[in-house]
Amino acid sequence: MKAVVIRTFGDPAGLEVVDVPVPVVAPGQVRVATEAIGVGGVDAMIRRGALAAYGFREGHLLGSEIAGRVTEVGEGVDTSWIGRRVWASTGLSGGYAEQAVAAVDDVLPLPDDLTDADAVTLGSSGVVAHFALDRARLTPGETVLVRGAAGGIGVTAVQLAAGQGASAVAVTTSSAERGARLRDLGATHVLDRTGEGGLDGGGFGEGGPGAPAGFDVVIDIVGGPQIPLFLDQVNANGRYVAVGMVGGQPPADFGMRLMDAFRTSLSFATFSADTVSGPDRRTVRAAQFADAARGTLRTVVHEVLPLDQAARAHGEMDAGKVFGRVVLVP
Repeated sequence: MKAVVIRTFGDPAGLEVVDVPVPVVAPGQVRVATEAIGVGGVDAMIRRGALAAYGFREGHLLGSEIAGRVTEVGEGVDTSWIGRRVWASTGLSGGYAEQAVAAVDDVLPLPDDLTDADAVTLGSSGVVAHFALDRARLTPGETVLVRGAAGGIGVTAVQLAAGQGASAVAVTTSSAERGARLRDLGATHVLDRTGEGGLDGGGFGEGGPGAPAGFDVVIDIVGGPQIPLFLDQVNANGRYVAVGMVGGQPPADFGMRLMDAFRTSLSFATFSADTVSGPDRRTVRAAQFADAARGTLRTVVHEVLPLDQAARAHGEMDAGKVFGRVVLVP
């Protein structure tokens, strides 16, 4: 079968389409004929070699979430799964392929009215957005900033924050066009990537009337060296939750900025969905799939590309051209 592996760490040209054996189904697993494959920020970090310290090596088969039909089940798995249309998590490998295996506990049936592409756009990112806001203890009337809002996590976090009664939902993004699309999803204020652009000014980045001077909650998908700039925008008793590091690690001394803000009782936390129990993830994911099928939660598919154009998909991500999520199809 066809699959995409990392031939060499670095830029997208290091991805290679290869022939590999069909994966063997182990006990407790199902095999899925993939119809849609989500392309996420963690895939790009693995491809660059940024996570090599965690055991990722060249030759790694990328991909963490897929949608398709179950074709085989392993020992101990109910055979009624065969033929069912599902979303599945493959961990952090194995998804960029014509067939993939997943633990049955990481498989969820899909509503008839939800497309495969929509499922892999929402499946992982929606859970992160939900639990990040939960960990931030967002309450109605508070102000929220979603940093790096144009990706899958950000698109969902904006909608959820607005739906939970935030008095303002600000976003950082790279253009007025993206800002307009995020406003359509529930954002109230648009900032540039530095968090500036005039919370009360005009033009791109305009905050508009009644823009907040700071934020009670920050959901940060970017990370990187500019984290201290955004810590400065958190209100007293505010909560800053980092859910991604696609922009790299923060400066080594960023903790000093936290200590400088000691008297404001600022909280900083990292969040990974790996720390949420499987049943809780399933419950939230199933509810979000149902909401998306009804149209009350919107998904944004940037582009659908053939599997053998995975390098192009990664190139568009690296260039900052993606709004929502790119989906690969075999």
